[in-house]
Amino acid sequence: MKIGVVSDIHGNIVAFDAVLADMPDVDRVICAGDIVGYNPWPGDCVDRVREHGITSIEGNHDRAVVTDHYPGFNDMAVAGVEHAQATLNDDQLSWLSALPAERTIEDGRIKMVHGHPDDPDRYTKPEEYDPSMLDGEDLLVLGHTHVQDHAVFAEGMIVNPGSVGQPRDRDHRAAYSVVDLEERTVTEHRVEYDTDRVIHEVVEAGLPQQIGFRLTQGR
Repeated sequence: MKIGVVSDIHGNIVAFDAVLADMPDVDRVICAGDIVGYNPWPGDCVDRVREHGITSIEGNHDRAVVTDHYPGFNDMAVAGVEHAQATLNDDQLSWLSALPAERTIEDGRIKMVHGHPDDPDRYTKPEEYDPSMLDGEDLLVLGHTHVQDHAVFAEGMIVNPGSVGQPRDRDHRAAYSVVDLEERTVTEHRVEYDTDRVIHEVVEAGLPQQIGFRLTQGR
């Protein structure tokens, strides 16, 4: 079984569409949260996830939008939350609010969390990946750091596909991964997209300009 893995789309429909167009044939696509936030198209990204039947969980920005509680968010993050709250319709907000903090799917073979199995808001860096994070699943998927990486242990695989909409690993290209559960392999992918268009639309939406400019630097 081949699984397409995405995370941290963050309202960037231009990057998300580029990823979906680039993704090879897979049996299903899953998302480790943060569909909304930062960028100008939260509603389009929610709709695209639903249209493609992508199994998702809640990220901290998704939760912030529906709960109106976001301690520790910087000005860019707050602006993205407020933009999503102002532009998402009731159906999109209802769908977002129903996302669980974690999921176990494929008869227990895949576990999805946003940050860490013990804390959905914990930033788990690649050097922290450890078999102790696994609890019997073949694949643990996480996001949150916006850093693409993976580890394969005898006990199973840990995969962070990186960020679709706002990479922070010094590579500006949109990130995703493909996992082959039978072969126990992970293929990391990067995709070019029109960052100039996103920068323009960030400004047009009245969002902080730095949201757009940082996309050219992958940070």
